[in-house]
Amino acid sequence: MNVIKAVQHYVDKMIDDVPGMKALLLDIETTPIVSLVMTQSALLTKECYLIDRVDNRNRGKMKHLKCICFLRPTPETIRYLIDELRDPAYGDYFLYFSNTMMKSDIERLAEVDEHEVVREVQEYFGDYQAINPDFFSLGIPSSELFGDNMESWNQSTFDQTVRGISSVLLSLKKKPLIRYEGASVMAKRLAIEVQRNIKQEGQLFDFRRPDTPPILLILDRRNDPITPLLTQWTYQAMVHELIGIHHGRVDMSTVPDIRNELKEIVLSPDQDPFFEKSMYLNLGDLGANIKQHVDEYQSKANSNRNIESIADMKRFVEEYPEFRKLSSNVSKHVALVSELSRRVAQENLLRISEVEQGIACNGNHSNDLKAVQQLIEDPNVDDQSKICLVLLYALRYESSPNNSIKALVGMLDNIGISEQKTMLVPAILRYAGYRQRQDDLFSNQTFLSRSKSALKGLKGVENVYTQHTPLLGETLDQLIKARLKDTSYPSVDGTATMPRERPQDIIVFMVGGATFEEARYVAQLNASTPGVRIVLGGTCVHNAKSFLEQISQIQN
Repeated sequence: MNVIKAVQHYVDKMIDDVPGMKALLLDIETTPIVSLVMTQSALLTKECYLIDRVDNRNRGKMKHLKCICFLRPTPETIRYLIDELRDPAYGDYFLYFSNTMMKSDIERLAEVDEHEVVREVQEYFGDYQAINPDFFSLGIPSSELFGDNMESWNQSTFDQTVRGISSVLLSLKKKPLIRYEGASVMAKRLAIEVQRNIKQEGQLFDFRRPDTPPILLILDRRNDPITPLLTQWTYQAMVHELIGIHHGRVDMSTVPDIRNELKEIVLSPDQDPFFEKSMYLNLGDLGANIKQHVDEYQSKANSNRNIESIADMKRFVEEYPEFRKLSSNVSKHVALVSELSRRVAQENLLRISEVEQGIACNGNHSNDLKAVQQLIEDPNVDDQSKICLVLLYALRYESSPNNSIKALVGMLDNIGISEQKTMLVPAILRYAGYRQRQDDLFSNQTFLSRSKSALKGLKGVENVYTQHTPLLGETLDQLIKARLKDTSYPSVDGTATMPRERPQDIIVFMVGGATFEEARYVAQLNASTPGVRIVLGGTCVHNAKSFLEQISQIQN
C-alpha cells in the first residue's frame, strides 16, 4: 500500500502507452497530483516535451504532437476540454480522467469531437495528492469544510471527499469494511456515502477477497484538536509548521539573504533520498545528518579537484550531473535547517513548546496557568503562539470548576489581540470541547486512564518537546489488537460479526484534516508492526495556522 507508487503507476501508464513526442495537459487539480510524484526531467525522458494547463488557451498549434490530457472530471474542466476539442492544438488526444465520468459528459465530448482527434478515453483513479508513501491529502482548503454548521458538510467538499476516498481505494485495489467514529455526524455521513458508492460502482470494486478484509476507518479532527495546535520538532512537520509545504514545495522567498535558486524548494521523499532518510528526525538529530551530508559533498568536491589525466577528466564529466545534484541538495537542506534554527531562536519556540507539551501531556493546573500568563505578557512571543496556548489551556481545563479561561481571554484583549482571534477560544470549545469529543483525549477521566498515563511516562520519551502522542496512536493500537469498540466505532453495514482477527490493511481518513505528526506516527507503526500496512489521509494537511482558519469558520 504505497500511494506514491499507485499514482506514479497511472502517470507512467498514461505516458508509456502513447509512443512518440507528446504534450501533457493538466488542470488546476491534477497539476499538484502529478508534480508530487513525477519530475519534469522524468517526463522529458519519456518524450513528454510540453506540460501545460487545459485552461491556458494561449498555446501555439503543434499538430505533430500527441496530447495526453489528465483531468479531474469537473464541470469547469469539461468546459475547457470541450473548447480544446472544438479547436484542437494537437494531432491526437488521449483523455484520462482522475475519477469516474458521467455518461452525459462522455456524450458531450463525443459530439464536439468533429475533427475526430480523440483516440482514447480512460478513467485512472489518481484523484488525490500522494505526499508520503503512506500519507495522502485531498487538498481541500480548510475554509471549505463546513456547511451551515459545524456538524454539516459543505456539499461540494462532501462530493469531492467521497470521490477522493473512492479513488484511493480503487488505486490501492481495496474493497474495505468501513468503520467510523460513532459520535461524528460528518464521519457517519461520509462512511455511508462511500459504502453506497462502492455498491453503485460494483464492477470497479470487484477485487479478489483477502482472508482478512481491509479496513477503512473514518475519524473526525474534532476528536483530537490538540495535535494541530502543538509546535513540531521533526523535519517535515517543522517545515510545514514554520514555513509551510504546499504541493511538495516550500516558499523560502521571505527568508533573509536567501539565494535566488533557493527561493522555492522541492521537498519530496520520493525524489530526495536525504529527505526520505531525515524527514522524521527531530531537530537535534537532523543537525548531525546534515553535517554528514555536507561532509559527503566535501569529500566528493575534494576528489574532483585532483584532475590530472584524461581518465580523471572522463570520470569527472561522467559524475558531474550527480555532483551538481548533490551540491544543490546540500545547499537546499542547509538553507532549510538554518532557517528553522533561526525561527526557533527568534520565536522562543523551545520555551513555548515546553509549556504546550506540559498542558497536553501532564496537566498541572497552577503551573500551566502561570506559564501561559507569562508567555501572553512576553512581547517576544507572537500572537498565534499566544492564541494556541490559550486554546490548549481551554481544551485541557474546560471542565475544571476553577479554570481561568475568561481571565486569559481578557489578557489577550488587553495586549491588543483582535476580537476575531480571541473568539477562537469559545469557537474551539463549541467545536471540540469535552462534550463534543468521543474519546478520553487527556487520559484523565478514570483512575485506570491516569495509571495508564503514568506508566506511559515511566518509559521515557525522546525529550520534553516530543512527549505528545496523537490520539490516533491509541485508536490504531486498539484496532490492530482487534479491540476497537464496535459501539464507539461501528461499521456502516452494522455487521454483528465484526472481524476479530488482526487487520492487515488499514486506510485511515481524517475528516477535517490530518497532520504530519500523525503521518510520522503511522510511518513508525508501519516500520515496527510486521504484517500490518497503514495509510493515512485527510481532507487537508494541517499546521496550526490552517487549523485556526478552520476553527474561525464556526465562530458565528
